[in-house]
Amino acid sequence: MAHRHSPALGRRAALARAGGYGLVAIAGALAARDAAATPDSARDWLSALAKGSPQEGKVSIKAPEIAENGNAVPVTIGVESEMTEKSYVKALYVAADGNPNPGVASYNFTPLAGKVEVQLRVRLAQTQKLVAVAEMNDGALFIASREVKVTIGGCGG
Repeated sequence: MAHRHSPALGRRAALARAGGYGLVAIAGALAARDAAATPDSARDWLSALAKGSPQEGKVSIKAPEIAENGNAVPVTIGVESEMTEKSYVKALYVAADGNPNPGVASYNFTPLAGKVEVQLRVRLAQTQKLVAVAEMNDGALFIASREVKVTIGGCGG
């Protein structure tokens, strides 16, 4: 008498096999994320969002010089602008040049915002530079950066 597999057992085996492939894909993605961004990749990310050459000024970054734990580093970014229909901050982009992905955050604004100041907590993998670029409604770009020394990494190390 030949042994026959029940349909439920066949589905279970197929799902188990598919789950195994899924784990391999997830492991591959996680391994790829271990690579840190570089100043060049952070610059490329920012350049894709904000076209042009940013100049120093108007943007300020407040962050601790040394973060004992990179899991949640408090950061405040402000941009000096009148925030009127004539002149306002259109967008703010934040990058970290040592994280697995350089893009940390992007914000859009209108004159109704009144002022531009954002507070966020950033996960930093290692000692690295935070870069903020403000895009004005006329296309002008302003940039600031700040290095934060991390003693215990927040992105897996």
